Formats: sequence, structure tokens, C-alpha cells
Amino acid sequence: MTAKPSNPKNFDDLLAANRHYAENFHLGGFDGIAQAGVAIVTCMDSRIAPLGIVGLEPGDAKIFRNPGGRVTEQALEALVLAVHLLNVNRVLVIPHTKCAMTTSTENELREQITQLAGVDASWQSFRVVDDQVQKLREDLAKVRSHPLIPASTLVGGFIYDVDTGLLEPVD
Repeated sequence: MTAKPSNPKNFDDLLAANRHYAENFHLGGFDGIAQAGVAIVTCMDSRIAPLGIVGLEPGDAKIFRNPGGRVTEQALEALVLAVHLLNVNRVLVIPHTKCAMTTSTENELREQITQLAGVDASWQSFRVVDDQVQKLREDLAKVRSHPLIPASTLVGGFIYDVDTGLLEPVD
């Protein structure tokens, strides 16, 4: 595989926005501790504003995002670090309605990516979700049973409705 070229000019709009953001930047010197003691595992979907949906601000929570909002090995690694080093004592796992990871099978996604990329994607795992509520319950059990996450850590599961902005608890 060849290296993909990068032209810094392709990012001029984002760098200009960053300069504007930095003019009023107020988090300098922040220690990185989750001030509200919260960690959120959610989907990478751009319709989700993880802090806003639970009334938090930058600095309040640790956020881990991936396709489908699943509790993967990487998410568990982040949560272990968060509960021991970053003041986290509450974990929210939040997948959402109308998630692309719930609308296709693994093979359908592989075929679609193969066609779009022009490269065989049959080896790539996408962790599709066939039953969102059941997978959320399984993910909650992973967090609750992890030997390095204290039993005192509160773990909650919720499905975020992208049309209403509401969280629906799942136990």
C-alpha cells in the first residue's frame, strides 16, 4: 500500500476555525481530571454531542467514541484508566437510534466498503449490532464485571434518540 499524500492547505478552513477557538480558550492548565466524575462511551455519529446531552461542559467527563458506541477492549482500557487515574465514578454507555451499525450485516458492510474502496475489505471487522438493546446489556455487563473497574463504579446504559434528544434508560 502506498502512503496517502497530505496537503496542509486542505485543512486551512479548520486551522482558521482553530485560531478563532483559541482566541477565547479557557482550558489551559487544566489537569485532565473528569471534574464531574463521568465517563461516556458513545458512537462516533456527529448527531451526538456527548457532553451536551447530559448537561456537562468540557473538562467534566472522559469520552470514548467508536462506531456503534460499543464497549470494546479499547473502551475498557480507557475506562480502567479513567476510574483509577481520572476521577471517574460513573460510566454511561450510550448507543443511539438510527445507527448505521444496526442497519447492515457484517458481510453487507464488507461488500459495500469493498465496492467503494476498490480494495477487498473481507478481512475487516465492523462489529455490527443486530439487537441494540441486547448488545447494550452485554456491554454494561462487560464494564460491571471487569476486574479492574471497582464495584463502586456506577454504570448506566441509555439509548440516545437522535430525533428527540432524549436518553432512554436500559437496565
